[in-house]
Amino acid sequence: MRDNGIEPIIIEYLKEVPSAEDFQFLSRMLGKPPAEFIRKGEADFKENNMAAILDDDDKMFKAMNQFPKIMERPIVVKGDKAVLGRPPEDVLELI
Repeated sequence: MRDNGIEPIIIEYLKEVPSAEDFQFLSRMLGKPPAEFIRKGEADFKENNMAAILDDDDKMFKAMNQFPKIMERPIVVKGDKAVLGRPPEDVLELI
C-alpha cells in the first residue's frame, strides 16, 4: 500500500478488540460470512470447539470478539469495501 502512496491505519486488534458489531460490519464490507474469514487452524478455534458454531453468524461474531486471534488477517478497508490481505495482491482491488 505504501508503495502506492497510501498510508494505512493499522488497528492492533489484540489491544483494541473489535466488538461483535464491528465484526458484523466487517463481514458486510467483505461480502463474506464470518466462517469465511476465520482461522480454523488457530488454537483458540480448535480448543473452544468453534466448528460447532460456524453456521451461526451471531455466535461467530461474539466468538471473534472473545477470541480475536481466530480472525483472518490482515483485513484492508477502504470506504465501504474490505478485502482480506492474503494473498497481498487482493489489496490492489481497493487501490
